[in-house]
Amino acid sequence: MATVKIPKSTLIVAWVIVFGAMAPLLDATMMNIAINSLVNDFHNSVTTVQWTITCYMLATGAAVPFSSWLLNKYDGKYVFLVGELLFSLGSILAAISPNIQFLIGSRLIQGFAGGLIMPLLTTLLVQTAGADVMGQMMATVGLPMIIGPLLGPIIGGFIIKYLSWRWLFWINIPVTIISIILIMIKMPHYRPQNQTAKLDFIGTTLIIITTITIIYGIVAATQTASFSNKTTLTCLSIGFLSIILYIIWALRLGDKAVMPLELFSFSSFNGSVIGLFIAGTVLNGAMLLLPLFFQNVRDMTITAAAISLVPQGIGMLISRPLTGRMTDKFGAKYVVAVSTIITFISTMPFYWINQYTSYWIIAALLLLRGIGTGGILTPLMTDSFTNMRKKQIANATVGSRLIQNIGSAFGSAIVTTVVTAFSANHVKNFQQRLKVGEYHIKPNEMATFVHEHLLNIRVESFQVGFLVIAIASLLILLPTLLLSNKTQLKNNKSM
Repeated sequence: MATVKIPKSTLIVAWVIVFGAMAPLLDATMMNIAINSLVNDFHNSVTTVQWTITCYMLATGAAVPFSSWLLNKYDGKYVFLVGELLFSLGSILAAISPNIQFLIGSRLIQGFAGGLIMPLLTTLLVQTAGADVMGQMMATVGLPMIIGPLLGPIIGGFIIKYLSWRWLFWINIPVTIISIILIMIKMPHYRPQNQTAKLDFIGTTLIIITTITIIYGIVAATQTASFSNKTTLTCLSIGFLSIILYIIWALRLGDKAVMPLELFSFSSFNGSVIGLFIAGTVLNGAMLLLPLFFQNVRDMTITAAAISLVPQGIGMLISRPLTGRMTDKFGAKYVVAVSTIITFISTMPFYWINQYTSYWIIAALLLLRGIGTGGILTPLMTDSFTNMRKKQIANATVGSRLIQNIGSAFGSAIVTTVVTAFSANHVKNFQQRLKVGEYHIKPNEMATFVHEHLLNIRVESFQVGFLVIAIASLLILLPTLLLSNKTQLKNNKSM
């Protein structure tokens, strides 16, 4: 079967929508680099400054459920426009922040705007494209998700080095202004799906409670390197209780719920959201670990570490268009399965890589890993909407986006917790053995011995983290069994 070609007019609209998501994605990936600068400028602790990232995540999660109702009630073009204006306002307020509290409040505005923009990005693209070219359009969606993590740390590193952290936010303004102009001129109107629809206030509230408590609990696990701390256990308990309450409420409300339970009657949707959750560890866990590996193990600067990740980005760019076409032609099942195996093969060697491994070997693995991971997210996102009616797309976007957000936070937390706990336990054991005199080292050689031993522990902790990521990539094979298989459908039709 020949690949369906996307009309030029549709592609122009798609690129306008995708460009509108660039500022939130770049902003999210650049912020981690600014932590030390914010600590020094505002004379606050790292724990306080981390709230600039945590609150952004929480606000993003809180905004997602509103996107479905807004698209039902209002023209999608204007909803998207408001999201861009709100993000621009938040960026200006963040750039002029006189203190850390003001910056945290500004990040809440940015996060809420980003939480509106990202689900709208997916929903409007699907409505623009139609089912026949959904895979190719989702590959277009995947472009800013690739470029953001690829360019964000590099741009952020140069800004912090030569300007100031405030320019991390000022740089958003020209991007959002261009986006607003393009939306007004080039984007078509998207008729409201159901103007009489009422906001499912109780369901939305329960989803917000679920998202915020689970993400906050996971963040607390990251900070304490343990999922057994009181804050995490309390938040996760509240989150799971609110899930149960939401299920009871959604059963009563039926298709009027903000995220109808009928979505889970689609096997492809179930496979997609499970895969997206696990992919949080494979993608976000690695996104967190790789720059730290280059900085802490191979003694690179922030900018050099970011540039070292370029081969992975190139691999993603190589696989992106091919993945979209293959998904449209064969379905998500085989594309995700093959991509997962490639990701595992290229991630597993990092379990043995250390500070002495040639960078060219690492670069080759990163290139291959980019090709693999580039073929995971796009087909999974595409299959969220397989066989769904047009009016179900916005609700499906809410469900897949929420689970993806939680999976991303969980992936980062589980990798951080494993690496930190491994390091802390082994350092503690080493110090105890050193204290009781188990090592017979000459006094003049002791400092070198301790330094090398601690460095080896650090390397091993990163290696264990990569092992967790590799295992997680294999686990994605399980939900692929639920994904769509277009070759099977074609065979059935021909019989």
